[in-house]
Amino acid sequence: MTTVFIAGSIAIKRLHQKVRERIDNAVASGLSVAVGDADGADAAIQDVLASLNADKVTVYCSGETPRNNRGQWPVHQVFPLAAPGTRAFFTAKDIEMAQDADYGLMIWDSKSTGTLSNVLELLSREKKSVVFVNKAQIFVKVASVADLRDLVSYMSDHARMKAEQKIGLTKRIAALGQVQISLPM
Repeated sequence: MTTVFIAGSIAIKRLHQKVRERIDNAVASGLSVAVGDADGADAAIQDVLASLNADKVTVYCSGETPRNNRGQWPVHQVFPLAAPGTRAFFTAKDIEMAQDADYGLMIWDSKSTGTLSNVLELLSREKKSVVFVNKAQIFVKVASVADLRDLVSYMSDHARMKAEQKIGLTKRIAALGQVQISLPM
């Protein structure tokens, strides 16, 4: 069964109608959905899934109990070695969702390094993402390093600086570029 990893920025509390339509299409198409348990976009995504009576949903959480599970769906627990509450602790579930999914649907505020990391994680596994850039209200397909560079062009200089500090954005993009160059055609 095809699985879509749907996630987004914690700062986004309400989903644009275009995103709601994409989620509705995924559910209507019978896709399985992997979603996180965070507040913000994850909770809003869960609300939409619950309103659609989606039943092929798995909520991923780091640790014992999900912070949100609006539809009382099955839970996939991840037990990272990192200290609870740390970035590494919560990132562990995202990495597992990227591993388990076939592709991603991300809702991004043009700042969140968590959402951007999810796109990077999927691309490193040669999986595509469709990213809704909330500020521009458009979808950007990310299937290559060139697409990724297009996506990060929506970031402000300040947001890019934060991404450098938090996730080493330039190095991660360069590493992905090296992998794509070495892949056989």
